[in-house]
Amino acid sequence: MTKTESFEISVESKLKNLYQLQTTLSGIDEKRALRGELPLEVRDLEDELAGLNTRIDKIKSEISEFRKAISQKKAQIQEAQASLERYNKQLETVANNREYDTLTKEIEYQKLEVELCTKKIKEAQLKVEERQKDLVENQELTAERKHDLEEKRVELDEIMQETREEEESLKEQAAELETQIDPSLLRSFKRIRRGARNGLGIVYVQRDACGGCFNKIPPQRQLDIKIHKKIIVCEYCGRILIDPELAGVQEEIVIEDKPKKRKVTHKKKDDAEVVE
Repeated sequence: MTKTESFEISVESKLKNLYQLQTTLSGIDEKRALRGELPLEVRDLEDELAGLNTRIDKIKSEISEFRKAISQKKAQIQEAQASLERYNKQLETVANNREYDTLTKEIEYQKLEVELCTKKIKEAQLKVEERQKDLVENQELTAERKHDLEEKRVELDEIMQETREEEESLKEQAAELETQIDPSLLRSFKRIRRGARNGLGIVYVQRDACGGCFNKIPPQRQLDIKIHKKIIVCEYCGRILIDPELAGVQEEIVIEDKPKKRKVTHKKKDDAEVVE
C-alpha cells in the first residue's frame, strides 16, 4: 500500500487510529508524570548553581581588586615617607624662607597623602573582610545546592531507568501510528492536544456530554458522531469527538429506580377501607 493510498481510508478508521494514538500519547504522558516536578527542580538547581558560581567569581574578582588597591596605597605610603625623609633633610640646609616654606608645604602634603592612603587601606581591608564573609556564605550555599542537585539527579535517573524502556516503546508505537493518519488531521489533532489542559485531543462521548469539557452534546450531533460519516469536534472545547463503542469503551448503563406507586386509602361511609 502506498503512502497516498494509506490515507484513503474511512472516517471510522481515521477516528480509530487517532484514538489509538491518543491512548499511546497519554501513556507517554503518564510515564513522564511519574517524574513529577523533578526535572523542573533539577533545572532550577542547575540555574541556581550557575548563578552562585557567577556570584562567587564576582566576589573573588572584587576581593582581588581591593587587595590590589591596598598594595597600591601601601606603595604610595612608602613613596610619601621617602619624600618626607628627603624633605626633612633638606630643611636642615635651606638658604632662605622661600625654600623653607616650599619644603614645609611639601612635607604637609606628603603627611596628608600618608593619612589618606592609610584611611583608604583600612576601608579596603573592611571591604575585603565583608566580601570574604560573602564568599564563604556563597561557597557553603553552593556546596548545599550541589548536594541537593546530586540527590535530585539520582532520584530522577532511577525513575527514568524504570520508565525509559516502556516510554521508548510507546514512542515507537506513536511514531508508527502517525504514519497511518492523514497529515492535516494529525496537525489539527496535535494543535488541539497542545491547547488542552489534560493533553486530550480526541475524547469519547460520556453520558451525552463531551469527555473533555463535559458540556452536553445535542442529540442530532450525537447521532452524527455514531454514524462516523465525518470528523466532528466539540463546539465548546474544540476536541475531536468519537463514539464510545468505536473507541472500545464500555459505556456505563445507568438504571434509574422507578418511584414506587403510593398506596391511597379511601373510607366509605361505613368506614370500610378500600386499597387501590
